[in-house]
Amino acid sequence: MRIIFFGTPQFAVPTLERLLNHPDIEVVGVVTQPDKRRGRGNQLSSSPVKEVALSHNLPVWQPQRVKKSAETLSQLRQAAADAFVVVAYGQILSQEILDIPNLGCINVHGSLLPKYRGAAPIQWCLYHGEPETGITTMLMDAGMDTGAMLLKAEMPIGLLDNAQQVAETLANLGADLLVETLFKLESREIQPIPQEESQATYAPLIKKSDYGIDWSRSAIELHNQVRGFIPNCVASFRDQPLKILATVPLGDAYFSQLPPKLKRLEQTWSSLSQNSGRPGEAIALAKGIGPIIQTGEGHLLLREVQLAGKRTQSGWDFANGMHLAVGEVLGNAQVSSSASEGS
Repeated sequence: MRIIFFGTPQFAVPTLERLLNHPDIEVVGVVTQPDKRRGRGNQLSSSPVKEVALSHNLPVWQPQRVKKSAETLSQLRQAAADAFVVVAYGQILSQEILDIPNLGCINVHGSLLPKYRGAAPIQWCLYHGEPETGITTMLMDAGMDTGAMLLKAEMPIGLLDNAQQVAETLANLGADLLVETLFKLESREIQPIPQEESQATYAPLIKKSDYGIDWSRSAIELHNQVRGFIPNCVASFRDQPLKILATVPLGDAYFSQLPPKLKRLEQTWSSLSQNSGRPGEAIALAKGIGPIIQTGEGHLLLREVQLAGKRTQSGWDFANGMHLAVGEVLGNAQVSSSASEGS
């Protein structure tokens, strides 16, 4: 089976590698986003997918707008691929492109469609506290993740799982499901199933304003925001930005889901839960673990943070190093509202 692969970020790499290692599949070319300038040196850097493609001496096409590139369209036709595989490519394909391969364009999407269509399904799934997610393969149409579904694979989400961890698991799950999808589609063992529009939800591009911590929100809402949008959520500490990288909501509803080191907080919960303060106030310091912050509803443990210009550190090291005292109040963040990238 001859395949052209469309993809850009690390999330797409396991699927490309799985295709490259399959004895009955030939990847004849890769389409990825143009190189971007990154880092302090503002150097041009290749996408993770391009790096893999070059290491296998594959043709790589990087049009600014694939729908408008006559040269790329010509190359796609000449390649005579049986299918196009699309994993987090980052551009919308035109109907002209979708019509080229015999088997169609198969997308690997990081949600259980029709839930969380769009650019950042993993992040928004965690933000909303979903107990499970998964991968859906689908036949692409001209809409945004609206094509007929082919196969699904599910996975549970743990209380402390974050978007980076979930994405890594889903990327490998998607690689396996894509190979199964290709051969079952070729042998007509699966029938595309239209999505139920009434069940659709959306996962739009994340905005910088989504990263701001507002301590008046509940502990579980803040926890889901932090793990969904890792590593970008920010509060303020002594008028300086403080990134919040890992948190733990505390309470009887959560203790059974915590690892032993954190579960021991349950032993002092009856007295600890009596403490209260203003939203953002440190109401206790859990020895060896970190500060416990009052929120609009419930208590939130800061497990991992990062001060501006500093390395990531545990909540306990932060509290010790900054001489954080019970009663000190962390502030809400002030962030702009420009758009950021999803995955």
